[in-house]
Amino acid sequence: MGQPLRIGVVGLGAISGAYLSTFERLDAVRPVAVADLDEARAKAVAKERGLRALTVDELVADPEVELVLNLTVPAAHAEIALKAIAAGKHVYGEKPLAATLDEARAVVEAGRLAGVRVGCAPDTVLGTGVQTARKAVDDGLIGAPVAATATMVTPGHERWHPDPDFYYRPGGGPLLDMGPYYVTALVTLLGPVASVVGAASRTRTTRTIGSGPRAGEVIPVEIDTHVTGVLRHESGALSTLVMSFDSVATRASNIEVHGQAGSLVVPDPNRFDGEVRIHPLDGEWEALPPSAGYRDAARGYGIADLAAAGARVPARANGELAYHVLDVMSSLLDAAEGGAAVEVASTCERPAAVPLSDLT
Repeated sequence: MGQPLRIGVVGLGAISGAYLSTFERLDAVRPVAVADLDEARAKAVAKERGLRALTVDELVADPEVELVLNLTVPAAHAEIALKAIAAGKHVYGEKPLAATLDEARAVVEAGRLAGVRVGCAPDTVLGTGVQTARKAVDDGLIGAPVAATATMVTPGHERWHPDPDFYYRPGGGPLLDMGPYYVTALVTLLGPVASVVGAASRTRTTRTIGSGPRAGEVIPVEIDTHVTGVLRHESGALSTLVMSFDSVATRASNIEVHGQAGSLVVPDPNRFDGEVRIHPLDGEWEALPPSAGYRDAARGYGIADLAAAGARVPARANGELAYHVLDVMSSLLDAAEGGAAVEVASTCERPAAVPLSDLT
């Protein structure tokens, strides 16, 4: 193995700790610097992790940094990514790739023109959960895939999040917040999406913060908070998607895939592992042992996969996939608003399968 990919982290919110902890056990990547708008936070994280604390501009320009890990809020994703690309850095960001489709397109195109790699979460699909389900599909265990369902319901993030405002503003909502996990899993399982139909609603015009120093504060709801749609994959399979901040609970599986010869229950796409269950046509439900994916994967494996792939092999959690997923979600919101089917303009390569393996 060559030298580890040197990473600079921009944005030190809660998720940054998960990435930094993962990096400590991977040889393919090495964090070297951190930056945050809160200088004190950057210095504290740098001291704890043995890294350098820099300003954002200093980190982007730093010659030691080869890849900028962008963990800022979605509204800043494109700005930071474009700065990093202009400085000749590879970039990898938290989902979504950008706040708008136009911004996301600019990031992907800038990366292509600059000859740098663009990656994006979620990388949960690289773990044994979704990958074992994918292998079952690819091996024909359920026959030709016909349909899938994907369901995520919660009464709303304001119940636990101390600053939930952005979930209820344009760019937020259940689809853009949690949809990347589910749609990325569906594309991994069944391939890219050709068109969508949908509908959306909201039950309340305000929400009340339930925890933290702002508990009891009322915030406005500016977007739809329940979105449902049907995705027509290029393969012909149909996926039904339900994403809601308005429902209390569900007993539905996170994802199910149905074929002519069997059905699969796929674990939570917001996790890397989990039990895959199959029901053959002439059988009963049974668990499938892990047969594909990175064992013990965690946040940051998408970057290590990118580093291990090398310059000539497409990384699995790549910018083109993230752009297509954002295009699917944006098209679904357009379909819900317009009341008609919308063709998804983009497509992508279905990412390569991950053999059962350890990533070091």
